[in-house]
Amino acid sequence: MLDALTHTTSPSPGSVPIGPQHGAAGSSNSSAGNTQPPARQQTAHGQHGQPQEGQNYISFKLDEKTAHSSLDLIRKDTGVIYRMIGIDPTKIPQNLERFREWAVVLGDTPVSAGRHYWEVTVKRSQEFRIGAADADMSRDECIGVNTRSWVFAYSHKKWHAMLANKTIPIVNIGHPAKVGLLLDYEAGKLSLVDAEKHSLIHTIAAKFLGPVVPAFGLWDGELLTHSGLVVPEYL
Repeated sequence: MLDALTHTTSPSPGSVPIGPQHGAAGSSNSSAGNTQPPARQQTAHGQHGQPQEGQNYISFKLDEKTAHSSLDLIRKDTGVIYRMIGIDPTKIPQNLERFREWAVVLGDTPVSAGRHYWEVTVKRSQEFRIGAADADMSRDECIGVNTRSWVFAYSHKKWHAMLANKTIPIVNIGHPAKVGLLLDYEAGKLSLVDAEKHSLIHTIAAKFLGPVVPAFGLWDGELLTHSGLVVPEYL
C-alpha cells in the first residue's frame, strides 16, 4: 500500500509505457538545483576500517540465487550484465528464489529499519529498473508491477517512477552516469538521487511491511552497484 505523495514540481502530462504496466504510488519530483553545498561522499567505515558509530548504511552484493538466467553477475557480484542469449536455464541451479520470467536480480542484504543509501553506475543500457522490493516478492513478476516493489525505470530515454500498475513521469533528469537511491524505512520513502549533481530528484512514498532488499531489472548493457556508503549530508 502507498501513502499519498506531494509533488514539489509538476510532472509532464501523460506517461510512457515501460514494459508491463504496473506500479505507482505517490511520488514527488524535486528540483535538480539543490542549493545546499555538496557533501563529500564517504564510505561507512572510518580511516581504520571500522564502522562509524550511529551511522546507517547497507553493504550488499547481488544474490546469484535470485538472478534470471539472462543476467551474469560480475565484479565479485556487485555488478550485472545482460546477455541476449543468456544461460541455458537447464544448466543453472533451479530454486524458488530465482526470477523465472523477468531479467531481475535482488540484493542479498535485507533492510527492516533505518535510512540507507547506495549508488548505481549505468553502462550502455537503454532499459533498466532500479529500486527496492520485498525480500519475498513473487519471482513470477517483474519489479515495478506490483505493490511489493518500488522502482525507478529508464526506457525510451525517459524516466518514470513505477508501482502498482501505474507510471509517473520524472522530468529534468537526463541520463546521469551514476544515480543514488535513498531508502528511509520508517518514513516509507524511496528517493532517486543525482549522485553527480548532489541533488534529490524524485521520491516514491510507500509503507514497507517487512524486510526489503535492493532490486534491479536490466534488458541491455550493465549496471554496477556501490554500497557500504553513508547517507550523504545533503540528504
